[in-house]
Amino acid sequence: MSDARRGVPFVLSAPSGAGKTTVCKAVIQRDPCVVLSVSHTTRPPRPGEQDGVHYHFISSDEFRKLVAEGAFLEHAEYSGNLYGTSWAAIDEPLERGQDVLLEIETEGARQVRERRRDAHLIFLLPPSLAALESRLRGRGTERNEEIDRRLAIARREVATASLFDSFVVNDDAVRAADDVLAIIAAMRRGALSDLGNRFSLARLRATLDPALVAWLPR
Repeated sequence: MSDARRGVPFVLSAPSGAGKTTVCKAVIQRDPCVVLSVSHTTRPPRPGEQDGVHYHFISSDEFRKLVAEGAFLEHAEYSGNLYGTSWAAIDEPLERGQDVLLEIETEGARQVRERRRDAHLIFLLPPSLAALESRLRGRGTERNEEIDRRLAIARREVATASLFDSFVVNDDAVRAADDVLAIIAAMRRGALSDLGNRFSLARLRATLDPALVAWLPR
């Protein structure tokens, strides 16, 4: 990669249960020129998570201080915890010529849309509502009330699809990662027509579950 090239920020968002974490990990593993942005969060670390690797784990007071200082490109509350992407987390690798992948929720994606004209936003869709609900229930970690709440959130998230530039259906994680990598490659080449032909929402509507299409903006 040329030292003169500036990287591109890519956002990957999806409804809860659509598999964005799995797809992001695959993309990072397969393309060494893409780095994953490390977000700040107020939630406690889960088993196996390392500070500075999976997240920057900070207190609510520290988070709000950073918000007041304008340190975040985007920030949002999700399930009672605060999450945010700092400007430094993406600007430093972009200056080195690396592309940066932000795995964030749709509210964060909206803020990136407003503040970074160079960002390319990708929305990951489940193949159907039944598949989405099955994935949420398959975790086996949440009660029915929590699953219903997550499905209601997912509906609101799918309704924001008009914010996004490209769309990928995650009916298979390997194939979905292939598609995200193809989007990144097309952006590097400046082949925007390729993106419209392959990854537009208009093209995908006809292939999607009608119940999921009903959630999409018209």
